[in-house]
Amino acid sequence: MTAPIPRDIPDLPAIPGMSTLLPSHVPATAVTSPAHRPLAAVYRLLIAATAALGVTIDLIIGTPVRVLSHFAIQSNILLAVVLTLSARRAWLARRPLPATLTGATLLYVTIAALVHHLLLTDTATPFSLTSAPDVHTRWQALASHILHTVTPAAALLDWLLLTTPGRLHLRQTSAWLLYPVAYLVFSLGRGELITPGTPGRYLYPFLDVDHHGYKSTLANALLLGLSFYALAVLLVILDHVRPNPRRHPGKTGFRLRPPVG
Repeated sequence: MTAPIPRDIPDLPAIPGMSTLLPSHVPATAVTSPAHRPLAAVYRLLIAATAALGVTIDLIIGTPVRVLSHFAIQSNILLAVVLTLSARRAWLARRPLPATLTGATLLYVTIAALVHHLLLTDTATPFSLTSAPDVHTRWQALASHILHTVTPAAALLDWLLLTTPGRLHLRQTSAWLLYPVAYLVFSLGRGELITPGTPGRYLYPFLDVDHHGYKSTLANALLLGLSFYALAVLLVILDHVRPNPRRHPGKTGFRLRPPVG
């Protein structure tokens, strides 16, 4: 016959050298796994398909190597890939992609849109991603509208309405600028490899060394870089002040199960 189990069991003494775990007010089972989000998945797939359409139109009209060398094309390709992966995770109820990746993608397509609308639309020579502005003008106009207006605006709405705020941080902004800096080196290096006097030697007029010289070109690049960094910081600030569209009023961020027993 076994001895009865006492009702009050004294706490065991702490073992020297071991840290004491803090008590948790929320059990681990109270946090639910990511939910199945079919509408978000479909919306992101539509954005990805639209970006792919704009890139495909320019690839058919222009020279593929030149078309793929543009920042707007590269950023929209990245957007299509990232949103496709994000749509798959939303459909399969998996955790979202890292905020560093999604934030960088949003920043790059926003940069492409702002540069196009603020610096390239009012130039004397029509800017074209295909280097042939007089060929298939309607198709080029459609592709330009998709890549510089539709997909950036749609990506911004996806970020504002379908993502949880507070995931971006200032420490990520410096890493985001590595790609624009690498693109600057690529663009200038590409121009040096092309015979001087060749039309379209430099992809963007504000990076045209033949016209501005290296001093003014690098000054333009520095000014743009500072603007890009300010834009990245602004995205982080907005991410921390915007409301959470996925949180139901009157509910916390955790979903608790009913008590047992």
